[in-house]
Amino acid sequence: MPEPTKTLVMKFGGTSVGTVDAMAQAVRIICDAHRDWPGLVVVTSALSGVTNLLIDSATRAARGDMTVYHQAVSELTSRHREIIEQLITNPARKHQIHWEIKHLIGDFSNLCQAINVLGEASPRALDAVAALGERLAVRILAAAVESTGQPAEYIESTHLVLTDDQFTNAVPDMLATTARTRQALLPMLAAGRIPIITGYIAAAPSGATTTLGRGGSDYSASILAVALQAGEVWIWTDVDGVMTADPRMIPNARTIPELSYREVAEMAHFGAKVLHPKSIHPVIEAGIDLRVRNTFNPSGPDTRLVAECCIDHYGMIRAITTIRGLQLVTLSGRGMLGVPGVAGRIFSAVATTGVSVPLIIESTSEQAICFPAPKELVPLVIQTIQSHLSHDFHRGDSDRVFPSEEVDIITVISPGLRTTPGVAGQIFGILGSAGINVLGISFGASDVSINLIVSARDTQAAVRALHTLVP
Repeated sequence: MPEPTKTLVMKFGGTSVGTVDAMAQAVRIICDAHRDWPGLVVVTSALSGVTNLLIDSATRAARGDMTVYHQAVSELTSRHREIIEQLITNPARKHQIHWEIKHLIGDFSNLCQAINVLGEASPRALDAVAALGERLAVRILAAAVESTGQPAEYIESTHLVLTDDQFTNAVPDMLATTARTRQALLPMLAAGRIPIITGYIAAAPSGATTTLGRGGSDYSASILAVALQAGEVWIWTDVDGVMTADPRMIPNARTIPELSYREVAEMAHFGAKVLHPKSIHPVIEAGIDLRVRNTFNPSGPDTRLVAECCIDHYGMIRAITTIRGLQLVTLSGRGMLGVPGVAGRIFSAVATTGVSVPLIIESTSEQAICFPAPKELVPLVIQTIQSHLSHDFHRGDSDRVFPSEEVDIITVISPGLRTTPGVAGQIFGILGSAGINVLGISFGASDVSINLIVSARDTQAAVRALHTLVP
């Protein structure tokens, strides 16, 4: 049996398995890694776009629209069939996988029809639908690895990861999960086999399928790594690690060699398409090394995530992230001055819409509260505030709630921001030189970021100016 430090958990995201060429590259990476790591565990996401397609089909079926579901059946069949035909060489194995995929897509059809009849897609039903993406992908990836001569076997993580029954965002029971995982996987690893495991999905105590929420497949990899006391976790994606800025906005953005958990958490919260902080927390707590690598450039630069950042990085501006497509909502009223609980009532109302408010601007006179929200949801947010605070409006405490300027949030990541003199001055100095007006400011609670609200028309110029401060 391999030593824990020689166990590697690798997770492949949707773009890393989403086409014939991508999955073929993932298979090569798996085979290469198995030569160096006697204990290799692989976690896979669904093919890119499949989870969204499944959920969209189910939610539309609940509203009586079956057209997306019919299109989804065709797309799921053709995409998975193409990969099977190209990557699985054994005729009997190919026939078996075709049969399994056909039956899983049949399960999807039955679920959508049942949802359509009921007129409701419950969280439990949505989890059963969403799980099918990983269940389809895992069979094909395992068989493709087998086709190279490597001993691989797929396992659905419902047999390994036990959670509560909070459907769509379940919380793992680590004690039970660890026992199940070690019992199932350690004999396989001792025999030199490669377990290929579904990410994102798990099981409630009743046995019903649950999902782990945003970043679910990364979370699965972290959970399994902790259960196995693995030496490292590698997250394979389609970029060279974590970048200093969005390369679509900043072509000369660079890979950050090392990031702390707090920095990644702030970047994820404020718009960067990086690991969700929840998903990596278990490995950070366990002291397991985690790397973000590029499936399509495996020898290229990557990012290592660590519990604490190197002291040399304190005071440096490390990265720039953005949340785009926002609009300011303002609630004003002279009667708000000194009235307790107004902000609480406002944001309790907003919470019922499902909108998460990233930061708040309040006038010092307490006569106005302003916050950004996704612009497509602003009419709903305003309507909800008017409804929930009707008594405040009737009494005259609040005058009106209205939409104003379209804005974006820019977040500057810099460890030691509050304790290093001159960093904030650099930020505002360069924005002033570029003619950028900052509409609102908020320091991150973790001390590693500052958040700036700017007009949407200034975002590109602001990010370009700020990126010149990244060493």
